[in-house]
Amino acid sequence: MNLRSLDLNLLLVFDAIYGERSISKAAAKLHLSQPTVSNALARLRDRLQDPLFERNAQGMLPTPKAKRLAEPIRQALTTLERGLRSDDTFDYAHTDREFVIGVEDYGEAVILPGFIRWLAEAAPQVRIRIRAASAAQLKAELREGTVDLALDYFALADAGYRNKCVLTETLMSLSRRDHPLLGERMTLELYLALRHVVLGGPSNARPMIDLALAKRGLQRRIAVMVPHFIAMPVMVQHTDMICTLPRRMAQLYADNFRLRSHAVPLHLPQFPVYLIWHEAVESDAGHQWFRNHLMEFCQRL
Repeated sequence: MNLRSLDLNLLLVFDAIYGERSISKAAAKLHLSQPTVSNALARLRDRLQDPLFERNAQGMLPTPKAKRLAEPIRQALTTLERGLRSDDTFDYAHTDREFVIGVEDYGEAVILPGFIRWLAEAAPQVRIRIRAASAAQLKAELREGTVDLALDYFALADAGYRNKCVLTETLMSLSRRDHPLLGERMTLELYLALRHVVLGGPSNARPMIDLALAKRGLQRRIAVMVPHFIAMPVMVQHTDMICTLPRRMAQLYADNFRLRSHAVPLHLPQFPVYLIWHEAVESDAGHQWFRNHLMEFCQRL
């Protein structure tokens, strides 16, 4: 196909329908009428000699050809968008730009609520979309620009990625306030004797506390393994189990679930929390504004 004969606006319509799986949602995203988007899709179907999307109960499902086209079209549009806005002054007070952030439980509970409260005052039209995933899981999307930033405990060492340590953390334990065995201070002996709720992870990954205990030939009694931090205080609140999690998160849960916090009875190193992005957005004015303010907010926590 001769690219010069193709209306490139049709690619914007294709990208919106592919992302939304709906003509009406794509129309809303593009600020166009639904008939206009339907007409554009019909023209693109004719030019490419393929239905591209087929309607069923789940929405507009892409054909194999549409799936092959989706990534190069998204990459091309992202590159064009970056080029057009790279020298712009970012009008944060009026922009409705969307920023996509990849976080897991810690960033979602500890960092983003306060930052979003600040953002609502400073840039009330800015939109935030949160992706529940680690930076490693989002590596390709960070590179392609479909995810702007990630918050993670682990830096991305690959070429092209920027990693900034925005805060450091340590661990803290929680118990119910009327725990029959716990007073003001927890001993290591008691810590090992109590039953624990722990965060599950990949089979080859062990929490920092378990690695530290293993170096001393010790291990704790794991009673329950959960997929998310938020389950820990819920389970601890009405049992004699305890849990250990990052300090700022533990303090947040202690306040909200009326729990008692305890220093972990073991010397542990602090660990970093990184803000991660790709070098392709380094000079984007809006991205600079957003990430710099997010870094400043993290450093005040």
